[in-house]
Amino acid sequence: MDSNKALVIFRGRKIRRTWHNEEWYFSLVDIVEILTGSSRPRKYWSDLKAKLIEEGFEVSDKIGQLKLLSSDGKKYKTDCVKEMLR
Repeated sequence: MDSNKALVIFRGRKIRRTWHNEEWYFSLVDIVEILTGSSRPRKYWSDLKAKLIEEGFEVSDKIGQLKLLSSDGKKYKTDCVKEMLR
């Protein structure tokens, strides 16, 4: 897939995405960074996910780890959420 199609722009910021099982999946770290303005979005997401799990939410039902291109040009497993709007 063309890497340009793997990005979407929201509020002038890029959100990585990938096509998997006939659906778009979006990087949660990218979404957290945009919505919270956090300078440490990976840490923010990690803490939030731990709190959600502690409170009994089944985050694994909605989230999967998929390989996304990172700023260093390599692909790493990243928590992703599938497109929910239909």
